[in-house]
Parts: sequence; structure tokens; C-alpha cells
Amino acid sequence: MKTILFIEDESALQKTVGDVLSDEGYKVLSALDGEAGLRLAKGKTPNLILLDLVLPKLTGFEVLEKLQADEKTKRIPVIVLTNLENLQDVQRATELGATTYLVKANYELAEVVEKVKTALRE
Repeated sequence: MKTILFIEDESALQKTVGDVLSDEGYKVLSALDGEAGLRLAKGKTPNLILLDLVLPKLTGFEVLEKLQADEKTKRIPVIVLTNLENLQDVQRATELGATTYLVKANYELAEVVEKVKTALRE
């Protein structure tokens, strides 16, 4: 069973996406801030990380930087799922190692699940 770490500070979204991914057969780890998410990423080495950029304690950009700096976590695919739509944010996240960049308002839950499957090559 593949493990997905979802780092998202909106608990309602955290639960909804987590439930859908669990129903799809994934083990879902949850973190409500960047610091806890980074700790889980290093301790559990998930198969994929879903990451919001606007987070308490550490921003998603800071999490990406720290993931890339660590040999143990730098190859984990990261899908950014955020409300930030500006081109500079997209470019920065991609430069920091994000494999996919999704704007929450532009995607249905089913599409997010498909992006997860694609990133995990399923």
C-alpha cells in the first residue's frame, strides 16, 4: 500500500481529500502545518506528498527547500495543491522540486486523485 502525506492547514479539506484517497486504497498521513509535515516526510518517507503552500510554521516553499536538501526525501514526488495562482509561485515551486502544480479552485477531487495516480505511475 502506497503512502501519501497531505500537508494542508484546512482541516475540512484535509479530511475530505484524505477520505477519498483512503477509499482509493492509499494510506494517508496528515499534517496541519509545514513543520509537522516535514517531520513526517523525514520519519515516514511517503511515496508522494500533497502540499499546500500557505501553511503555518513553515511555508510550502520552505518545506520544498528542506525536502530537496535531504538525501532521504529529495526524490519523493510532490504535488502542490494551493490557491496561489501567480506565475512566480508556480515557477518557484517547480524550481524547488514540485512535480505538479494544481490550483485548488481549478480542480475537482476526482482530478486530483488522477494526478496522484499519474505521479505514482498507477
